[in-house]
Amino acid sequence: MSLYREVLNNIPTAAIVVDRALRVRYVNRAFGEYFRTGKTRGTLRDVTGCTEPEAVCGMGVRCAYCPLRNLFLEVASSQKTAFRKLIVRSGEDGLALRMKVQPLGKFLLGIVDNAYETEIARELHSAQSIQQRLLPPAAAKGGTPYSFTYIPCREIGGDLPDVYEVEGQTMGFLADVSGKGVAAGMLSAFVKAGWDRAEASPSKALSGLNLKFRELNLDERSYITAAAVRIDRERRQLCYCMAGHNAPLLLKNSFGISEIDMSSPPISTWIPDFAYHDRYFGYERGDILVMLTDGVTESRSPDGEQFSLERVEEVLQRSENAERFIERLKSALSDFCGTFNDDITAIAFDL
Repeated sequence: MSLYREVLNNIPTAAIVVDRALRVRYVNRAFGEYFRTGKTRGTLRDVTGCTEPEAVCGMGVRCAYCPLRNLFLEVASSQKTAFRKLIVRSGEDGLALRMKVQPLGKFLLGIVDNAYETEIARELHSAQSIQQRLLPPAAAKGGTPYSFTYIPCREIGGDLPDVYEVEGQTMGFLADVSGKGVAAGMLSAFVKAGWDRAEASPSKALSGLNLKFRELNLDERSYITAAAVRIDRERRQLCYCMAGHNAPLLLKNSFGISEIDMSSPPISTWIPDFAYHDRYFGYERGDILVMLTDGVTESRSPDGEQFSLERVEEVLQRSENAERFIERLKSALSDFCGTFNDDITAIAFDL
């Protein structure tokens, strides 16, 4: 019997064994992780976390409608295997699951065949919630007014926008990590933790991030492109530095739109001792500064045509402020692409 328990405990499929009186005799590790109650014996309510207030499982008002209980009762009565799609109450949630129940002599064996997939979906949802907390506030609380959009192409994104204040000046930071999905999300979390928000020099902050990245000892397929800007409102000056960032900074003023670019390698192991340097660019009151990832410019239509930097500049040219630019950019991208195959991120500042 101990061998069977050991085998069942090491499979990703959730399993539960009950007797004819619906007393739970055993649940495997996957079942416990699925319902998160920590109970391995007792009643169905005990192991699933049902919130029915009646003291005795099966005697409550809602028990007659319990799909899990009714499925086991059906198999106990007919002695035939049954398969159902169920929604089972667990704590405050309703879990959707597919369960197969079959008779095994004096016992009934229940198998949840999508428990592993549901657990993964649950973890992705948790990771998504955590990543959303890494985003900057929706609006500026003092400092330079800004607006931004962030649209991950999967549950977990690889872009990381940030806006904050240092030494009384606004800092804008935008990173785009290699890859997609969970691996990209983990790398973007590293960027969030490794970026020095106390450093006022964009180039020194990028150099520090590059040094920490090298300590990860990843291969050449992993890298981070990034752009950092400090907005000096007193001097009306932008101090900026970029690390392999493909999309240029855009500055809209009374003369049109300037593309601010910089040739430099990304945060990577490619050129370990590369020295990043700050550069400066003046601006006037009323100008709009835009930071974006290449996911914006390289997004494609169903026909394969890229959205392009020219379309971004067209949207910026007819936008009177940062908020309107972000609104129109999201609308234009949705109309042009429909769905996205890369993360979409843009930040716009009203200078």
